[in-house]
Amino acid sequence: MTAPHRPQATLRAALELRVDGLCVDRGGRRVIDDLSFSLRGGEALKITGRNGIGKSTLLRALAGLLPVDAGRIALTGEGAEEPGYETHYLAHADGLKATLTVEENLDFWARFLARAPHVERALSLGDALEAVGLAHLRVVPVGLLSAGQKRRIALAKLLVSWRPLWLLDEPLTALDVASRARFARLMQDHCALGGLIIAATHEPLGDLETRELALAPVPGVAA
Repeated sequence: MTAPHRPQATLRAALELRVDGLCVDRGGRRVIDDLSFSLRGGEALKITGRNGIGKSTLLRALAGLLPVDAGRIALTGEGAEEPGYETHYLAHADGLKATLTVEENLDFWARFLARAPHVERALSLGDALEAVGLAHLRVVPVGLLSAGQKRRIALAKLLVSWRPLWLLDEPLTALDVASRARFARLMQDHCALGGLIIAATHEPLGDLETRELALAPVPGVAA
């Protein structure tokens, strides 16, 4: 497969994500307590921990989808905005409409998520589909695709509208070996462009160099 065209955009000064003293409650229970870490542009962080420990809660809080009870989340660097505006959040649900074609779904997300500072780094729909190996399904309704193919379309959404911070919740779900290797290369490309990746997973992310943050139970709180 020929590698898709990758825009050669001038990078902004290195970004840095800083999380200081983060506390997040869910349902009256402290899930994340006094958590601090930092991540610089070009780096990837893997979040691990047992089921129910708060991995998804952490990603949703970083994306601005959950209120923070204490602490600070900041993305710094030239031109950086609030983390929520600079983030792609890939959850368990793929966020695709079954009755629309693959192309129509990606076109919607490309238009909906388009932001002027990042347009030059986004891939075209055709190149994004080539990157996930699904160019041949461009006009097929998403409802006819397998679970793995739907997941690959969801991953293509990360490419048609560029954001520096990728928050990925079990991104390899339903992917076969070849698709996992392909996505690992895309993550390496993203880091090479100065992007940041935080992935909640226990699975290896190919050859992507990662740091690891293992979440521990909050003292005095039953899991």
